[in-house]
Amino acid sequence: MMETQKMKLTVANPTGLGLFGLAMVTFVAASQKLGITTGLSYVIVYAIFLGATAQLVASILDFIHENVWGGTVFGAYAFFWYAIAVCWLMKMGVFGPELAAAADTRQLGFAFLGYLIFSVFMTIGAMEVSKMIFIIMVMIDILLAGLALNALNIAPHASHAVAAWAELITALLSFYACSAAVLNTFFGKPFLPMGKPFGIFK
Repeated sequence: MMETQKMKLTVANPTGLGLFGLAMVTFVAASQKLGITTGLSYVIVYAIFLGATAQLVASILDFIHENVWGGTVFGAYAFFWYAIAVCWLMKMGVFGPELAAAADTRQLGFAFLGYLIFSVFMTIGAMEVSKMIFIIMVMIDILLAGLALNALNIAPHASHAVAAWAELITALLSFYACSAAVLNTFFGKPFLPMGKPFGIFK
């Protein structure tokens, strides 16, 4: 009878890559929402490659790390950006005028609302990751709430402004958290503080 052996694949912490993807896509998208830039053509590129693909790679590697929270969050947000990129392409008529004309933005509102529900639960989990990640998740919650209200045409001007500023703050915080995740690991010490977990649930 042959013996079976288990092999464990060792990979580096992918958190820095995932956070960089989040930082870049929200930074570029926020510039459009705030009216600093116009159009979605180049935003789509960063949505697909940074918001979606970079976070998907981080998700897969986190699952290999047996980090269910990180793997789920990065994966869920990766597919969020893939979906948003396709929605923007539909809106721009890439898939034909019929599909563009049939689009109901209220459905996006329900999609944002669904992601908000998911994000709120993941924010609870973030309390046991670090204070910086928790703050980023809170800003993502605010962003998703603003996007949902705007897509459902509820206080559209105010909700658009809330989403725009929440997205920019998310980007800036994610740049810091990305740098901390990489440099703290690389230097082997807390070079950039992330804040200890709250220690409420664990």
